[in-house]
Amino acid sequence: MILTVQVTKIAFDCSLDDDDWTEQDQLETEENLSKEYIGQVYELEVDDDANDLEISYELCEEISAQSGWCINDVDFIHILKTV
Repeated sequence: MILTVQVTKIAFDCSLDDDDWTEQDQLETEENLSKEYIGQVYELEVDDDANDLEISYELCEEISAQSGWCINDVDFIHILKTV
């Protein structure tokens, strides 16, 4: 089944083990990514009986693949399509 969801809250993990990467860089990147992804709509392929945890996992996988960063937390709403 294809499920449409919209990101309402997201927290990225932009920490790096790199001497050139400062805590300020991390915080700015996390903030900018959050602003970029909040409000985005995704169509996810999930099982018919998928629960919110499984949907959240699929959403995190999709966004991580796009952004290249790990996600600490994500909230979403289901978008119902009318015909």
